[in-house]
Amino acid sequence: MNKPGPLDDGEWELMRTHTVEGERMLERVGGVLGEVGQIVRSCHERWDGKGYPDGLAGEEIPLEARIVCAADAFNAMTTNRPYRKGMSIGYAVDEMRACAGTHFDPGVAAALVQVVEEDLVAYASPAPAPGTLAAA
Repeated sequence: MNKPGPLDDGEWELMRTHTVEGERMLERVGGVLGEVGQIVRSCHERWDGKGYPDGLAGEEIPLEARIVCAADAFNAMTTNRPYRKGMSIGYAVDEMRACAGTHFDPGVAAALVQVVEEDLVAYASPAPAPGTLAAA
């Protein structure tokens, strides 16, 4: 994550093992965290089946993993990284829409975009005057 330049093929291969390794660690812990392992394993799967590690597609991917995938991607797009500046929220929203149905579950992408847009409207609205019902 902190490498200033692009990953080489070997680094990408190693990076793609983190979901399987995360699942293994959580299985060793057991209990509820053991059950979370499948979500960790599947959070880089893609709606179109071109993700990793298992090439799952559509509803084969656990819903929770589809949600994590979209939220993680949105966060990655809007966060500064050593190798690039974070994108604007508007650009990231456009990217979520553009990738719905390929990278992301269309319903999950639409829900994420709706929440982001509602938050933008809420933050843009003037604050209620102190002592009003809306402020309570």
